[in-house]
Amino acid sequence: MDKMPNLGDMAGMLKHLRQMQGELVEAQNELAKEMVVAEVGKGAVTVTITGDQRVTNLEINPDLLTSGNADRLNQLLLEALNNALNESRELAKKRLGPLTGGLGL
Repeated sequence: MDKMPNLGDMAGMLKHLRQMQGELVEAQNELAKEMVVAEVGKGAVTVTITGDQRVTNLEINPDLLTSGNADRLNQLLLEALNNALNESRELAKKRLGPLTGGLGL
C-alpha cells in the first residue's frame, strides 16, 4: 500500500507556488516603477507616489506658502497625500490582484 499517494500532486503544487512567487516579485518590482499623481486645490499641491507607495515628489504652489494660511496648507497636504496613497493602493490591487486573488492577500 502506498502511504503517500499525492506526493506528485504536492510537487506540482510547490512548483506552481514557486512560479507564482516569481511572478509576484516581478509584478511588485514593476509596480515600484509606476507613478500616480494626485493634485488638489486646483494645483496648489501635487503629490507623486510610486506603486509601492513611496512619495517621490511634492509640489506646493509658492502662492500658498506666502499667504500665511498654514491650516489650509495642512489640509491640502493631507488631502493630496491620502489621494495619492489611495490611487497607489488601487494600482497595486489591479496589478497584483490577478496573482494573489486566491491567496487572500
